[in-house]
Amino acid sequence: MLIIFKKKLASSAFSSFRFLDTLIMSTKTLGGEGMSEEEKGYTYVNKLIEEKSPYLLQHAHNPVDWYPWGEEAFEKAKKENKPVLVSIGYSTCHWCHVMERESFEDEETAKLLNERFVAIKVDREERPDIDSIYMKVCQGLTGQGGWPLNVFVTPDQKPFYAGTYFPKESRYNIPGFKDAILQLSEQYKTNPDKITRIGDKITLSLQERMRSEGTALTEEPLHKSFDQMQNMFDTIFGGFGTTPKFPSPHMLMYLLRYARTFDNELASTMVTRTLDGMANGGIYDHVGYGFARYSVDQEWLVPHFEKMLYDNAMLAIAYTEGYQVTKNERYKEIAENVLEYVKRDMTSSEGAFYSAEDADSEGEEGKFYVWSKEEVISILGDELGDLYAKTYDITENGNFEGRNIPNLIKTNVRRLAKEYGYTEEGYREMLSTAHEKLFEEREKRIHPHKDDKILTSWNMLMIAAFSKAGKVFNNDDYKHYAERAYAFIEENLVENDRLMARYRDGEVKFKAFHDDYAYGLWALIELYEATYDPVHLQKAKRLADDMYRFFWDEESGGFFLYGHDADKLIARPKDVHDGALPSGNSVAALQLLRLAKLTGETEYEEWSNKMFTAFAGDVSSYPSGHAYFLMSKLLTISSPKEAVVIGELENDQTKKIQQFFQRSFLPELTTHMTDNPSELRETAAFASEFEKRNETMVYLCENFTCGMPTADIDQIMNKLK
Repeated sequence: MLIIFKKKLASSAFSSFRFLDTLIMSTKTLGGEGMSEEEKGYTYVNKLIEEKSPYLLQHAHNPVDWYPWGEEAFEKAKKENKPVLVSIGYSTCHWCHVMERESFEDEETAKLLNERFVAIKVDREERPDIDSIYMKVCQGLTGQGGWPLNVFVTPDQKPFYAGTYFPKESRYNIPGFKDAILQLSEQYKTNPDKITRIGDKITLSLQERMRSEGTALTEEPLHKSFDQMQNMFDTIFGGFGTTPKFPSPHMLMYLLRYARTFDNELASTMVTRTLDGMANGGIYDHVGYGFARYSVDQEWLVPHFEKMLYDNAMLAIAYTEGYQVTKNERYKEIAENVLEYVKRDMTSSEGAFYSAEDADSEGEEGKFYVWSKEEVISILGDELGDLYAKTYDITENGNFEGRNIPNLIKTNVRRLAKEYGYTEEGYREMLSTAHEKLFEEREKRIHPHKDDKILTSWNMLMIAAFSKAGKVFNNDDYKHYAERAYAFIEENLVENDRLMARYRDGEVKFKAFHDDYAYGLWALIELYEATYDPVHLQKAKRLADDMYRFFWDEESGGFFLYGHDADKLIARPKDVHDGALPSGNSVAALQLLRLAKLTGETEYEEWSNKMFTAFAGDVSSYPSGHAYFLMSKLLTISSPKEAVVIGELENDQTKKIQQFFQRSFLPELTTHMTDNPSELRETAAFASEFEKRNETMVYLCENFTCGMPTADIDQIMNKLK
């Protein structure tokens, strides 16, 4: 699906060239097909061959003379007085590879590019700082963004033009890449002063947009965000908007908290309908589990088949919280299946988590995942095959380009079970048997490319997901996976006491960004509340302190995307808007509040409050685009509490209150549980002096003041409900 956008011709600093004012920008995101590193006999080898990024290696044998981002490329551009093409994408990006096949593998186009530009390839997942800056440029110039992202810059990194996907030749009013190369290089040669002025204006405008204006964050955006989500809500299939439709799990998490804070039943209904719709649709892999990136239709039927680690982490959390609120066993099953997929297909032998799986295999999008009815009957036999086909919408004509995506969108399992003469439980067991057989057969197919790099930020999200599920479902295996992954990060992604961003094939690269630290804080707090091991809380404090030291904006508040010790770019982003993932500042604001409540150290709360002031303008202007950030505001008005449980951990009363705390949806509550209060001296001094008695005691604290201890567990449970 190609989304085409006419260039905005506003008189702002983002206005671009008259000679290209008629161009139309296009964008197509996500997907992609990998290239084997072991293949030999290529005609061309460029400097990307020395990189570890799967995306960069996929372009290492293009006839384009690609450089990785770095001083060498820009020095070459200065020496030869050439402009620079910065082309940004990622290894599972479908349209990145369409453009590669059309243009970057084409010798004629490559020759034009090599003669007139210095070409740089960037993996956006490795360098979110570069991507953030130039994506803002593209959005300012075109009104939209996406990948591949192609930005034309001067040798001092200042952008003067940007677009997303370019076909090789101009067509349907879409500019061709060859034409863009020729026209832009000619303008750079004949009008250098104009290029400089445009680059300076765009850069200045970019820097101005990134400045925060302090003001108070009121409660109004909380309700305005709900109203906006309600207006976007699909009352039939769930989700927000029409097509393409993204899961947006952080919006669901916000709505669950909004529903609890304001006793809003509609907010809860919006969440459950969306969770049900996604679980029924083809966006969920009913055979092998896990969720695809998004749906291209309103019903959640046809996914863009690419699977991302971060989507599955966030969705596992959303379904786990959905289970906490509703006790719907299906939500628990979906969360567990997602984590099973991650354990099986996305976990390295050392315990870290891979980044993504492609949409394409054998050159076709979705080929790995779809079925013909004939295949299903052949694998399952006539009786089970017919039952499965009727249940999962498997037909002769297919529901996707002549093939079938298994789904339950129009299925009533209870009615079908009765029709086939089974109990509902027996019917589901038959379906489970069918899935096992189909999965076994599917495993024989050629698998999509897997991006096996280890990203700290995305691993932290999955650690949070495993920790939360381990806590809520009382699953020690999940806790083990979370702790093992965090141990991998500690052992492999820390250099000179500095967290790093990416690991692959033994190489560690790039100083970690703010998101790595913010998501890490989330992971460690979830790990602590899953295990009550004070070591995790101690690490959370250390990580928060380091996050402040490297990223804090002393002038305006909030956290910059890259640290003061990192390479300097033309601007220093400080993002708060939620995209596919919540921003680092959104996550930090909430997790710092939780850390303050857990430790009793008000400094963390003060940082979060300064963030309210720093970002109030952005958040208030578009509240639904800042759902995760608003979760921190909800926490401040929902009477946050801390519970300290002291008693023998194997005691029945202790287990009873632990199960209540961990299975219940209590986002306003932070908890400690210990049989030795002195263990909390270094992490939560306020709780370390509490007395241990012969029976389990609960201290309930609010506003850093603790009430009298009680052994009446039922009283505590009723109060918190």
